[in-house]
Amino acid sequence: MKKYFIILFLFLLNSCVGSSSSGLFGTGVSIALDPRTLGTQIDDSIMQKNLVARLALNEKKYFIKISVKVLDGRIFLAGKVDESEEKLTITKMAWETKGARSVKNNIIVKEKFSFKRTAIDVLITSQLRAALILNKNVKSANFNIDTINKKTYVFGIAHNENEKIEIIQEAKQIVDLEDLVTSILMVSELSRQRE
Repeated sequence: MKKYFIILFLFLLNSCVGSSSSGLFGTGVSIALDPRTLGTQIDDSIMQKNLVARLALNEKKYFIKISVKVLDGRIFLAGKVDESEEKLTITKMAWETKGARSVKNNIIVKEKFSFKRTAIDVLITSQLRAALILNKNVKSANFNIDTINKKTYVFGIAHNENEKIEIIQEAKQIVDLEDLVTSILMVSELSRQRE
């Protein structure tokens, strides 16, 4: 019974954190903690919403199945599609987004649905999110976490190299995590920084 309570708690924790860290413009990074300038944050938000809208117009299912993040003009894609041609189409649409500096495509071609696999993915995401919240050396609001088929994607902006290392170390401690893909930018890599 205790095991089920912990799983339910982590699932609810994942839901709460996701909604509270969406920021004013929905970029997934809190405005107060974000090292990007307000103008860059707005540009990224516009790019993200533009791409999401174009994907949804192309195929309605992409609105739910594809996760789009934009940081400093760099577009990160994650999710599942049925055919490899869809993955190529989405990548092409991302590159056609005005202001795109790069596109990192982590979309996978879907397999059969498994409730167990989905539950494990939610558990992995929840465990990593909780670990980052509890780690005093990491500003957890600056990072988005998605897990697909035990492969976890971490997107965000680290203030220094130590913060990036801490995130990777926390992820390595998650039992069911098979692969970690980090797209973590350093503050020094941003084209424009907050003064």
